[in-house]
Amino acid sequence: MKNHPDDRSDNVEKIQNNIDNTVQNMEAAKEMIAVTDNDKTKKNLKEKNKRRGEALGLMKAEIQDEAKDDNKRRNN
Repeated sequence: MKNHPDDRSDNVEKIQNNIDNTVQNMEAAKEMIAVTDNDKTKKNLKEKNKRRGEALGLMKAEIQDEAKDDNKRRNN
């Protein structure tokens, strides 16, 4: 098996895509919460959105780190 070079050139784009998808999922869950009468479903969706919100914070920090690293690679 060959080792592949560490290609991080599109990490910022991938992370941004993950952020966009997470936000869309949160919005869809909010819409479901508004229309469902099932308390268990509401609770599960709210818990998922809480975890998604936490993940968003981590992804935003990660995208900043990747952007800094990308700038360093380009300037060297």
